[in-house]
Amino acid sequence: MRKIIIASDSFKGSVSSLEVADACEKGIRQVFPNCEVVKLPIADGGEGTMNALVTATQGQHVRCRVYDPLMRPIEADYGILGDGRTVVIEMAAASGLPLVEPEFRNPMKTTTYGTGQLIRDALEQGFRKFIIGIGGSATNDAGIGMLQALGMQFTTGIPVRNTLLHGGQALRQITGIYKSNMPAELQDCRFTIACDVDNPFSGPEGAAYVFAPQKGADEEMVKQLDEGMKRFARLIAQTEGVDIEAIPGAGAAGGLGGAFLAFLPATLRSGITTVLNALHFDQHLQEADLVVTGEGKLDAQTLRGKAPWGVLQAAQKLKVPVIAMAGIVEDKQVLLDAGFAGVYPIHEEGLPIEQALKREQTLHDIQYNIAWYLQHHPQKDQQAIS
Repeated sequence: MRKIIIASDSFKGSVSSLEVADACEKGIRQVFPNCEVVKLPIADGGEGTMNALVTATQGQHVRCRVYDPLMRPIEADYGILGDGRTVVIEMAAASGLPLVEPEFRNPMKTTTYGTGQLIRDALEQGFRKFIIGIGGSATNDAGIGMLQALGMQFTTGIPVRNTLLHGGQALRQITGIYKSNMPAELQDCRFTIACDVDNPFSGPEGAAYVFAPQKGADEEMVKQLDEGMKRFARLIAQTEGVDIEAIPGAGAAGGLGGAFLAFLPATLRSGITTVLNALHFDQHLQEADLVVTGEGKLDAQTLRGKAPWGVLQAAQKLKVPVIAMAGIVEDKQVLLDAGFAGVYPIHEEGLPIEQALKREQTLHDIQYNIAWYLQHHPQKDQQAIS
């Protein structure tokens, strides 16, 4: 074995993507001590995207003061990649669901304002190239919070533009959009929006009906939020000439995807594809014998744009075999039929969930399983990767 690439997402709630890579390397060294091991921590646009890209490119973090989804002051980071020109922001750092205590979660009130503050801080530092990961939001405000932090103003039937509007509850009230106070530099920017869902802006498969219940919305709130999204989409069509209802992914992060597409120089991209492109993954695949990937749970949903699926698709182009590991594996045959050379649950059957989630247990089991695989994989795989 000459070269193995480790490109795994985090095992959420247990270990980071970098920790997964380190554990895999230890297992590989047990079997092939002289093998070249390339560690590329990855993510698919949600939690861990910033750290994965900053770590892999030897970039840096920037900390600034922003507001959380309930407009409480917090400190949040964004990253500058190793090229010194590209900023990577996780909207969840300022507007994410974990920032709101369960009893206070309410997408009628939560705002993306803090995400806009992160963008503005980087803009004022002179950056013009952005990668924005929009997974894990606590919001359903169609991005109006972010837009207000960037200088946009709204009216609600009365001629006042300087009152901040917070949360999805405001969407049904907005009657006017004013962009005159937004920095002109925004039009010189390029925003790549990393996303792993293709939901529309509104409707039965849209932001409110599919995701708002996870963020604290009851049935009546969902109806009101969806009505607000429809009204706001009509207003955008009238004022901007953009039909965001027709764009897959506009409903991502409670409509934040749609806000970027309607008002900023933005392109919506698969989260994992964006990350792999930023890491020049295709170049790393050259002369690789094997790729190891994984995430906390592997199932049929993995094939709808999750990190391991993106890794597999890229590797298949160069006929490099990919094995995947996870804490939980379901639909194994579906995954094998999709092209994975092997799919493995790392834990022993029957291990209690509280034990399986422990960091030390997960790292041990990852190391053990990759070593076991390299020693015992089927002969047909041996021929493919030896």
